[in-house]
Amino acid sequence: MATVEQDFRVETGCSKDLDSVMLVMDAAFGKRFGEAWTRSQLAGILPMAGVTLTLAREQERGDVIGFSLVRTVTDESELLLIAVLPDCHRRGAGGILLDDFLNRARNDGVRRVHLEVRDGNPAVGMYKNAGFSPVGRRRNYYRAQDGERFDAITLAHQI
Repeated sequence: MATVEQDFRVETGCSKDLDSVMLVMDAAFGKRFGEAWTRSQLAGILPMAGVTLTLAREQERGDVIGFSLVRTVTDESELLLIAVLPDCHRRGAGGILLDDFLNRARNDGVRRVHLEVRDGNPAVGMYKNAGFSPVGRRRNYYRAQDGERFDAITLAHQI
């Protein structure tokens, strides 16, 4: 049986990858919460200093199955987005993207990484397993299309 590392590879992305990233974005972020970014938002942030787009590709076909978007300023990095195609959940791609984020941060001399996630998002467990701890909460930050509100949890990790 192939290992996760053999099934996926990670590489730095760029603006030419936006079509593939948007396919993942649209599939991964349900419409209920409005968490997906638009193509113009992505295109606008990519050229900014300290922003890195990382792609997870299937090893065999090269299809983009996930991505992360990170912004680093001095000794701090923020995981702005991380997404994996729903059909690829529970196969390790999210963990590979998260590990890549943490490794790049360490190599860049970053001391603290953080992210914000909707309370109840299943990815919270993955973040906690990677060493992230809750450091803040924004009450009623996310609003679902039906009007239901959800808190945003800020997680951080000293590396």
